Amino acid sequence: MAALRSLLIDTGPLVAYLDNRDPAHNVAASCLDGFSGQLHTTSAVITEAMHFVAPDERGPALLAEFVTASQTLVHALAQPPDLRAAAALMGKYFNVPMDYADATLVLLAERVGVFDILTLDCRGFSTYRTQQRHALRILEHD
Repeated sequence: MAALRSLLIDTGPLVAYLDNRDPAHNVAASCLDGFSGQLHTTSAVITEAMHFVAPDERGPALLAEFVTASQTLVHALAQPPDLRAAAALMGKYFNVPMDYADATLVLLAERVGVFDILTLDCRGFSTYRTQQRHALRILEHD
């Protein structure tokens, strides 16, 4: 039996998937509609996504429903050692740039051993490396 595929998910695809008017909606839908593995994200990504979907009255409920229905594992990464590690990464990649949500995904990749990511931020995530120098693999889409 094959192992369940795991994938990190960033803010952009979450928001695009929930908003069919988003220019990246079809890309996000093509990746997520057929995905049957385990999604992982961070509370920082959920917070950022909630901010972007909030202008739509149904946006927050749709995000909550998606996370619940997909059984996405949401990791906190907000304890002082995590904050220090995130801040160090943000400093290292200041010119890329890297925001806090991105930093938590890089930390999460190493923590859970999942290096495949669904993101719209190809520039950033093709540059970022974990503390052990692992590159993240951006999920290819049409």
